[in-house]
Amino acid sequence: MAVKLHCSTKLAAFGFLKNLQKCSLLSISLLSTRTLSSSSSNSSSNSSDSLFQRIQVIRDPKASVLPVLRQWVDEGRPIGKTELGWLVRTMKDFRRFNHALEISLWMTDSRFLRISPSDAAIRLDLIYRVHGLERAENYFNSVSRKLRTRSAYVALLRSYVRENSVEKAKASMQEMRNMGMINSSLPYNILINLYTQNGQFDKIDMLMQEMETKGIPHDKYTLRNRMSAYIAASDILGMQNILNRMEEDPCFSVDWKVYSLAASGYQKVGMLEEALETLRKLEQEIAKTSNKTNKSAFMFLLTLYSSIGNRDELYRVWSTYKPSNGLIDLPYACMIRSLTKLDDIEGAERIYDEWESKSTFYDFRVLNSILAAYCKEGLFEKAESALEKAVKGRTTNTASFNILANGYAKNNKMPKAVEMLKKGLSIGRKGWMPSCVTLAACLDYLKEQGDVTGMKEIISALRNADVLSMDTCQELLRACDAAGESFLNRNYTQKNQNCFKLFYMNLNLLATNPV
Repeated sequence: MAVKLHCSTKLAAFGFLKNLQKCSLLSISLLSTRTLSSSSSNSSSNSSDSLFQRIQVIRDPKASVLPVLRQWVDEGRPIGKTELGWLVRTMKDFRRFNHALEISLWMTDSRFLRISPSDAAIRLDLIYRVHGLERAENYFNSVSRKLRTRSAYVALLRSYVRENSVEKAKASMQEMRNMGMINSSLPYNILINLYTQNGQFDKIDMLMQEMETKGIPHDKYTLRNRMSAYIAASDILGMQNILNRMEEDPCFSVDWKVYSLAASGYQKVGMLEEALETLRKLEQEIAKTSNKTNKSAFMFLLTLYSSIGNRDELYRVWSTYKPSNGLIDLPYACMIRSLTKLDDIEGAERIYDEWESKSTFYDFRVLNSILAAYCKEGLFEKAESALEKAVKGRTTNTASFNILANGYAKNNKMPKAVEMLKKGLSIGRKGWMPSCVTLAACLDYLKEQGDVTGMKEIISALRNADVLSMDTCQELLRACDAAGESFLNRNYTQKNQNCFKLFYMNLNLLATNPV
């Protein structure tokens, strides 16, 4: 099925850079399951039985924490605004947005505590992440002017950038100007990201000139964002000018993130010698960083050497910096993916076996990395065997079945693709959306086989997972009985989109699980 489908425009302009940032985001996600129990604060979470401990054991992001909060109160336990505010920020930092929002709302709705402007800004961001832009806008418009501070405007601006809503972001920025709220580089840096995403590089220069006119200095984030824009435009001379400026100006600290950007820029245009030289500078910076940052930098380094195609350097870096204890899972997943890019399946298997022998906490993302490697090489028996072994006695992972479904579909093994898709959907993970390309291919295959029951099972499972509206379900169910038209090429009435994936994007339903 030769259909060319592009990623969301939010990622297009960043390209290679954004792929690198996945390691960092995954690291935060894993930390949420590892370090919550050991986090320290000034709150009562240090006690033997704390509210924090009761909440952190709830691993399901869709499960409510309200019963825990109510039970705490029923037991006559003390709970104040300071601790509740800390819990909200902690859950947010660990990307448990639904739990953070529940605590935030309970703080005012059940405990009748007054929120501060910073509390309101955090709540706005959480509402966006949990319920979407429209609900976030409604909340912003409903709060008092006292709470509609610069922090709230910045949170709203970030939401517009994440949604790629250029006009709304520009209007919000102008409103901040009119109210005299722009006195730092933060809103400019956010807007620079938006213009980078959309390739509007001339507007970035205008923003930076405006900063100079207003006496707002360019900080390291401004210059890093401008470097990203130059890289997106393949303007290596512009990127080098920014890098030279940061290296020569004592006010700036050129850290490993700057060098990772520069190396990715050189790699993008094929300047491999320059990329390798920059990577050597990156390694020098790694030696200066703390252990936590070191692991993130290490994974960036693996990804860059893999993209350059230098297997010898990849193994050297792995031997030099690989973790011996602590947070070992994600570096192993990153190394497996890096070796997969270089078609070194034997090396990927050795790294996976090494991880299995060391890991005390089973992270399915490492398994998913080797599953993707097997599928890329067409080694489906090995993939299914590894998955079968992994799920024994453990909660099954939907993304694992999605990887196998994608692999089978790409190799035109549609009965197995349908089987794996159904298994993934049967787990019932709320909010999980399979690959739209694979989903469409499976529906088309079942349609060709005349298996209307199988088609309806898949659509109903998507509805139960809360990723499809009732109207969308009805549209797809009607398509089950339509003759001679592919799901990918079907003309949908909503905004007249004739591409299955764009249809989902229009409805803000594209939530494909990254692997």
